[in-house]
Amino acid sequence: MEMKINISFQVSVQDLSVDFIERFLIQLLLFLIDIACLINRNFLNMKILLTLLFVFAGVSTFAQNVLDGNWKGTRETPNGTFEVNYTFKVEGNALKGTWKTQFGEAALEEGKVDGKKFSYSISFNDMKLSYTGEVVNDDELSIKSERGEMKLTRVKS
Repeated sequence: MEMKINISFQVSVQDLSVDFIERFLIQLLLFLIDIACLINRNFLNMKILLTLLFVFAGVSTFAQNVLDGNWKGTRETPNGTFEVNYTFKVEGNALKGTWKTQFGEAALEEGKVDGKKFSYSISFNDMKLSYTGEVVNDDELSIKSERGEMKLTRVKS
């Protein structure tokens, strides 16, 4: 008796947190091991188990949130072009990083990530500015504040 099992799924990684993906991969690995044991106890040996573990370790090591990295944007103001540089780092559901302009630098505060949407605030010169944003694609973000909207593009190294 021959039994074939096909499992397929489509997930947009940018909609999911890295923690969720890692937990999902662990559960999937354990499920596949259980199925292999039920089908044929001789099928599962140390080579296969180690191969599956290395595949899982490789996938989770390279799992990176689309927001991670350096971003740049500009906006026209009455005083000329205003250039902004961001460095974002996602840790679980928290957004960390820095904001840099020609006037100085500030750390992101109250940063949160929820799928493709994110928010943070910046305290600068006795002002607190709140921002919301959304991932447009791997190389473009859209952010909004009470001062308007700005598109950010990924800075490639």
